[in-house]
Amino acid sequence: MVRLTVLTAAEVEGVHQATLRILSEVGPVLTQPEARGILTGAGATVRDDRVLLPPDLVERALDQCTRQTTVRGRDGEAAVLGDGTLHWHNVGGARDVYDPRTGQHRPAALQDVYDSARLLDALENVTTVTPFFTPQDVPGPLMSLAMYRHTLPHTTKPVQGPGIQTAAEVGYAARMAAVVGPLPDVLTLSVSPVSPLIFPDDVAEAIIAIARLGVPLAPLPCPIAGATGPMSLAGSLAQQNAEVLASVVLAQLVRPGLPIVYCGRLAMMEPRTGLSVWGGVELGLASAATVQIGHRYGLPVNVYGFSTNAHQLSLQNGYERALNAAIPALAGADELSGIGEMEAGVMGSYAQMVCDDEIALSIRRLRRGFVADEDALAVDVIAKVMGGSRNFLEQRHTVRYLRAGEVQYTPLAERRSWGEWGRTGRLGMVERAQAEAERLLADHQVPPLTGEQERELDVIMHQATDELVPG
Repeated sequence: MVRLTVLTAAEVEGVHQATLRILSEVGPVLTQPEARGILTGAGATVRDDRVLLPPDLVERALDQCTRQTTVRGRDGEAAVLGDGTLHWHNVGGARDVYDPRTGQHRPAALQDVYDSARLLDALENVTTVTPFFTPQDVPGPLMSLAMYRHTLPHTTKPVQGPGIQTAAEVGYAARMAAVVGPLPDVLTLSVSPVSPLIFPDDVAEAIIAIARLGVPLAPLPCPIAGATGPMSLAGSLAQQNAEVLASVVLAQLVRPGLPIVYCGRLAMMEPRTGLSVWGGVELGLASAATVQIGHRYGLPVNVYGFSTNAHQLSLQNGYERALNAAIPALAGADELSGIGEMEAGVMGSYAQMVCDDEIALSIRRLRRGFVADEDALAVDVIAKVMGGSRNFLEQRHTVRYLRAGEVQYTPLAERRSWGEWGRTGRLGMVERAQAEAERLLADHQVPPLTGEQERELDVIMHQATDELVPG
C-alpha cells in the first residue's frame, strides 16, 4: 500500500511525550466520585478539580488494549478494524437533509433514519453504518436511542452506536444491540469528552458503563484548533491525544483488555467567523497525523474522511472531501467517516451518499497503488505490438490488467465525449447520483427483523421514554 507520513517518527514520539506531560502535570477536569476513586486507586493524584495521571499508569493502560476491534452485522458479516483494511462509515447525527433538486434543506425526520440506513445498506463501499440523521420529530432525550433503534431494522451491516451522552443511554443501547446479536460483537459506542480536557460526570459514568459491558469504546474528542484547543496543529493533536488516552486509562482500569478504537475529530476555527472548519486541507493533515499517533499505540484509528463546509454538491464540496479523505487514507487509516456529510456535519444528502460511495472506491484504488514487476513493465508486450499489429487492445495482457482493475471504472463520473454526453441528456454526477439514490430506495430490500425482535425494541424504547422524557 502507498503510505504517506506527515509527522516524522521523532515528531510522533514528541506528541506522545507532550501528552504524558499534559496528563501528569495539567490533568483532565474530572470530579465524578467513582471515576476519581478508580483512578486514584491506580496511582493517580487529585489537584482541585483535576486528576493527574502518572506516565506509568498511562503506559500500562495502553499495553492492555486489544489491537483489533471487530463489529458484526446481524447477518454475521464482520468488519475488522486494525487488520490493514480500509473501512468506511457515514457521518452520524446530521440534523438537516439537503435536496439537490431544489437546492433547499429541511429538518430530518424518523423517515430519514429509515431511508438513510436502507440506502447505506445498498452501497457497496459502506462497511459499517452509523445512525445518520438526528430526527427532529423525536423528543430530545430520545434522539440518540431512536436513531439506533430505527437503524437496526434497515441494514444487515454492522451498526456502530450513536454518540452516547449518559450511562442510561449506554444501558438502553446495549439492550437494543443484544436483540440482534451477542452484545460485545454487534455494538461499539463513542463518548466525547469536552475539549479542552473536561470529563463531565455523565461522560465519566458512560465510559465506566461501556467498559463494564465489554463494549468496544471509541473515545471521540472533537477539539477545534484556535477555539477549544491550541491554534497550532501539533498542540491540538497533543491535547486531543490526552483526551483519548485519559478515556483509555479509565476504561482499561474498569475492564483490562477492552477493545479501543482510537478516534480523532480535530477541526480548525475559521478566524473570520469562529465556525468549525471541516473543509480545509489542514483537517486532512490533522487526520493523517492522528492515524500515525494512534498507530504508535498499535490501535485501529478512525478519523474524518469525507468532510466539507459546503452547502451544495458543488466544486468546493468535491475537492474538499476527496482531498481530506485521500490524505488520511494514504496515511493508513483503518476507518474513515463522513459518507453523505455536508456543512461540517450539520447536513446530509442521499445523492451525496451515492457520490461518496464512488469516491470511496477511488480512494481504495489510490491506496492500492500499482505494481512494477516484470509482467507489469510489459517489455515483451511492447515488442510484440511494435513488431506486428501495433494494437494493444487485442493483447491478453490488456484484458488481464483491465479485469484486475488497473483502471478504475466509475459509473457516475463522466468519461464520455461531448457529443455522446449530449445525446444522453447532459446529466451530471449529481443528477445521476440522485436518480441512483431514488432507484435504490425504491428497489433495495433489507431482510427484516422478526416480529419478536421488533416488539423487544419497542419495549426498550417505551422504558427509555418513561425514564428519560420529563413529564
